[in-house]
Amino acid sequence: MFTMDAIYPVSDFSRKPAEHIKRLKATGKPEILTVNGKAEIVIQDAKAYEEMVDLLETLKKIATAARAHDEGKGIPADDFFEKFEQKHGLKREAIQD
Repeated sequence: MFTMDAIYPVSDFSRKPAEHIKRLKATGKPEILTVNGKAEIVIQDAKAYEEMVDLLETLKKIATAARAHDEGKGIPADDFFEKFEQKHGLKREAIQD
């Protein structure tokens, strides 16, 4: 995710914020800002951040579902879809072999 060309001193960001913002929007990749040569902060375009957070939330849901499955706390898919269809007033078309 991070590359050496995405590491900048915080002073560079302070002097040229528009340049950094343009690059962040164009690449969608974060940048690391350093203070005295040490990584201190990560900056990222808002859209890329939102996508990352959405992905993380989805992965957490998948992990929770997988854990529940491993613990035997699931219901068969047919039962789920039947309840889902009833709740939302939907009807699956019969699947023909």
